[in-house]
Amino acid sequence: MQVYTAESNQETASSRIFDISGHWFDPEIADEVWQEIEEHKWFLSERVGRDVGIKVACIDFIENIDSIRRERTDTERVRILQELGAKMADPGIWGTISDSQPPKQIVEKRILLPLVESELATKHGVTPPRTIIFFGPPGTGKTHFVRAIAGVLRWWFIEISPSSLTENGEDRLGANLKRIMEKVRGLDEAVIFIDEFEEIAGSREHASRLDKSITNEFLKQVPLIKRATGKLLLVCATNYIHQLDAALLRPGRFDCIIPVGGLDHAGRRTVFEHYLAKTNFGDVDVDAVVSLMPMFTPADMEFLFQKVTHTAFEKEYYQGSDYRITTADFLEALQDMKPTLTEEVLAEFHEDCERYTRF
Repeated sequence: MQVYTAESNQETASSRIFDISGHWFDPEIADEVWQEIEEHKWFLSERVGRDVGIKVACIDFIENIDSIRRERTDTERVRILQELGAKMADPGIWGTISDSQPPKQIVEKRILLPLVESELATKHGVTPPRTIIFFGPPGTGKTHFVRAIAGVLRWWFIEISPSSLTENGEDRLGANLKRIMEKVRGLDEAVIFIDEFEEIAGSREHASRLDKSITNEFLKQVPLIKRATGKLLLVCATNYIHQLDAALLRPGRFDCIIPVGGLDHAGRRTVFEHYLAKTNFGDVDVDAVVSLMPMFTPADMEFLFQKVTHTAFEKEYYQGSDYRITTADFLEALQDMKPTLTEEVLAEFHEDCERYTRF
């Protein structure tokens, strides 16, 4: 029988665990337990949104080792979450979206409510959506909506970019997609997000053999995601919904196809105030400034604040005194800014809404 003493303390997994928690593990299993503790540290840190430290993670793991191993994700699942870059989204993101923005009402009633009130949904035979497409002009906040959904649900947020699928060459895109989706289907409580969806699910009508094979693979994966046992939500976003393959847009593949367009005055004000609160501002006539941005998207407004805040930073640095942002700073920055949206872009978007919207 091995006896642990302070004199025999070596920097081993056994001694590290003992020093922190007072629990001794045989060296044969201590390395494996320490690895689980490090994975638990990552898991806890992502859950609470800060680094909890190895001591807290070790004590929490040892005190709850049985329930953690039984009820929490197992080691392999944690590794998959880490490999896929899973993050916990801020629940406060939802509050940065104006109630007047139409997609917010749709998402709240059609997606969030059945998922949050699952027992009531089951009672009435309501099946929560598992697959969603957001479409609309660039910069209108589609990614922001997806992060907000993950934040409200407190589910893992996992983004799969088309570029990440081309690892080891474009000819491996289909195989990589299949491999990643197989891993995703083993998860629970996760929002899977694919942006620039048209790049991996484009129309097969005039596509190359390679592009057709990629779209075909995705067509196979969608029903598998919908039949997965875990709580999963697949959300895809595109600026060009008319470029997607027609088979994906028919009922049965995606449960909801939701437009995300321009903001009204209230929506722009909500976004403006969200960014303004993070600055060193003084006298700012919010309504006056917002009224000058009728075609601005959330991305346009974010860039506006980048310009204004950097200018304020430079002025205080060179002047050596406190500088507060005012209405004049925004008026100056707006002089050489062009919005993303135009009448032509909005006209095309409205045509897409008439043709593709389904919820």
